[in-house]
Amino acid sequence: MSIEKDAVIIETNNTHKASVIWLHGLGADGHDFEPIVPELGLEDNLGIRFIFPNAPIRPVTINGGMAMRAWYDVRSPNLRELEDKEAIIESSNLINRYIQSEIEDGIAANKILLAGFSQGGAISLHTGLRYAEQLAGLIALSAYLPLPNMLASEATDNNRDTPVFMAHGLYDPVIPIEQGRASYETLKQEGYLVNWNEYTMQHAVCLEEINAIGTYIRKQLS
Repeated sequence: MSIEKDAVIIETNNTHKASVIWLHGLGADGHDFEPIVPELGLEDNLGIRFIFPNAPIRPVTINGGMAMRAWYDVRSPNLRELEDKEAIIESSNLINRYIQSEIEDGIAANKILLAGFSQGGAISLHTGLRYAEQLAGLIALSAYLPLPNMLASEATDNNRDTPVFMAHGLYDPVIPIEQGRASYETLKQEGYLVNWNEYTMQHAVCLEEINAIGTYIRKQLS
């Protein structure tokens, strides 16, 4: 199940041993988090390939129907209303194909980590918790768990113990921190290993957070 990659890819300078698939937020593209790679402070001997897929272009209701890169439509300011189930599943299936492509390239599933910001973080959670094989880890930044009522019936046991890193800005005007906290509580109640982090920022990333992400990736992919 190889895939024609529509993505920004940063190859390792060393032997390819692990992969991070990192999903951008609404209206951005694969270049959005490309500059973060050197800031993570990861050693070359980890052999990590970074893959930043581009989301499909689709109309986004909350933005007046303007077409932009989006993993799914946002139909209401309340993210729990009118969730775009079909596109969430479609995007999750797309990321599954990226994972499979890395496996076909010789990387074990437990050396593949999913990360994402905002919508990208939502899709990373949705995909990773349902993936049939154990992944190295999941990172959800300024994000939330979509379709939470479907998780218990669709999640796989293989990723029950996969550590999840979640981080959110205290003053996020796009995805209020209450949404992130509620998702954290849902995952915790379901028995997942979630590391929750709050930062003094809005809908963004900060240096302290980047350092924590680097530490998490190093631990999961060493």
